[in-house]
Amino acid sequence: MTSPVIVTGAAGFIGMHTAERLLARGETVIGVDGFNTYYDPALKEARAARLSAHKGFELVRADIADHDALNALVARSGAKRIVHLAAQAGVRYSIDNPFAYERSNLAGHLSVLEAARHNEVEHLVYASSSSVYGDRPLTGEGFKESDPTISPVSLYAATKQSCELISQSYAHLYGFPQTGLRFFTVYGPWGRPDMAYYKFTEMIARGEPIEVYGQGQMARDFTYIDDIIDGVIGVLDEPPTRGAHEIYNIGDSQPVGLMDMIASLEEALGMRADKIMRPMQPGDVTATYADISRLNAKIGYKPKIMLTEGLQRYVAWWRSYKGRSA
Repeated sequence: MTSPVIVTGAAGFIGMHTAERLLARGETVIGVDGFNTYYDPALKEARAARLSAHKGFELVRADIADHDALNALVARSGAKRIVHLAAQAGVRYSIDNPFAYERSNLAGHLSVLEAARHNEVEHLVYASSSSVYGDRPLTGEGFKESDPTISPVSLYAATKQSCELISQSYAHLYGFPQTGLRFFTVYGPWGRPDMAYYKFTEMIARGEPIEVYGQGQMARDFTYIDDIIDGVIGVLDEPPTRGAHEIYNIGDSQPVGLMDMIASLEEALGMRADKIMRPMQPGDVTATYADISRLNAKIGYKPKIMLTEGLQRYVAWWRSYKGRSA
């Protein structure tokens, strides 16, 4: 019998979709989540309930930074593959709550690495972030994995870069293969309520004005969740050689201006937004733009869902989830 796949952060946005894709192809999945209160736990519970409807899914409520508990779980499960997606997200939240990032992102990542090395895990795929590139102007070329990542502008970004460095050392010291994925602005159904597109949806629907930071001049490489999961599963199935640690950008590679995103969201909602323009907030970056040539060469990765269609799908889910009619 094939050993199960452990997915940390399984009640999270990307975690739920990853676990669901694995279950759909017949895998057994053990989902680990701490159900913290960074945003409404009811959404996490709803995601977990969706996964628990599958016969091959087991939910474990645990803090990944609890090394003894995590090590025991990996040992008794016999899992040889881990998709580590649990983390404290959010750039702005890190300004007021730094120790949440120290525990979840740093201690949590180290806990996963220790459990992997002590239990002969054959491949660890983990979440990094486009935030490691810092704040840089948008040019005609995307951010490359070989670009410098030494100027983080938020604690969140600094923890993600630290995780990459720790993983590199563990791959070198202990030999088990690792793949880090730098996610670029993931959106879609079951998404995080702290993300701009989700917050804008709620406020526009209530007839409230939205605050547009960076005077609307920011741009993001919005990437639809299904395209993200194609990449996550693709790299999981193609581990690097023993002792190797590989890093890939995973994005749409088509940056969209913030005002254009808002216009697409207005179209999907059939409502206009009253906009209040604000300056950039601490920790924000001006633009993100993924060069995905390495991931394409590795697994043939090519995003399929453009922002307009993706937002329409998201709004349809949001209306269903909130019990609203179109």
